[in-house]
Amino acid sequence: MVITNKVAQQSDMSIIDQYVKNSNDINSLQVEELRLPKSKSYLKIIGIPYYPHANSQEKLTSNNIETILKQNHIFNNISLMSKPRVIKVSPKSNMAIVWLDIWDIQSGYNAKMLINRCFNVGNYIATIRGANMNPGVPQCKNCWKWGHATFSCRIQGAKCVKCNGPHKSDHHREFGWCCKANTKINPPRLETKKSEPCPHSFKCSNCRGDHQADSNQCPFWRHQFNREWHQKKYAEIRENRSKSIRSEVNGTSPQ
Repeated sequence: MVITNKVAQQSDMSIIDQYVKNSNDINSLQVEELRLPKSKSYLKIIGIPYYPHANSQEKLTSNNIETILKQNHIFNNISLMSKPRVIKVSPKSNMAIVWLDIWDIQSGYNAKMLINRCFNVGNYIATIRGANMNPGVPQCKNCWKWGHATFSCRIQGAKCVKCNGPHKSDHHREFGWCCKANTKINPPRLETKKSEPCPHSFKCSNCRGDHQADSNQCPFWRHQFNREWHQKKYAEIRENRSKSIRSEVNGTSPQ
C-alpha cells in the first residue's frame, strides 16, 4: 500500500509503477498490480428510445444497453457495478431513462469524464447526467407490498406470495386452501397430491395480474426504481378502496 497526501489520479500510477520497478529494496515480482481504491458513481442516460427498433414494439433491455456501451468509445475502461436499469419515462412516452452504477475512484474521475457528454443511439442523441444512488423501492418479503423493508413490516404473521393466504410462502402446499379437497363447491375440488407442486393460478396481491406478487411481469416490479410511480399507484388503490367502501355504505355502485 502506498500512502499519498492527496487522492492519486490515473496519471500518477505510471510514476509509482516506475518507482517500484527501479527500487532495489522492493521485489517487483511480489508486488500486486497497481490500482486505485475503488468507489462507486451513479449516472443516468436520458434521450434514449424505449423502443430502439423502428416499427417494432420490442423494448430496450439491459443487454441492449451493455451492447451500446461497448460500441461507444467514451465508455472504454468503464466497468459496470451491476446491470443497467431501463425505465420508461412515463406510461405514454416512447423514451427511456437508463440508470448506470459504475466503479470509480474516490475523486469520481470516471463519472466526471462522462457527465454531460452525448452519444448517438440510432437517430437519437443520448445525454449522460449525474445521479444520486437509487436503491429502488423495496418489496417486503413478509406481506409482499412495496414501499417498506421486511424488517419494518407492521402486519402480524406473514402472507403467502402465491395465494396471499395467512402463511409463509414456503408453507403454501401445507396450508394453502387451493390444494385441499372441497366437495361442497360445484364442481368439487380434488386434493392436490402432496408430491406435486401447486398447479393453481392466483391474482397478484398488488396489481391483480395473473402472476405471483414477486413476479418480474408485475408493473410494480418493472417500476421498482420509479418511486413516484409507486406513490401514484398506491394513491389510486387507496382512492378506489375508499370509493368501494362508500358505495357499500350508501348502497350504490362505485363510479
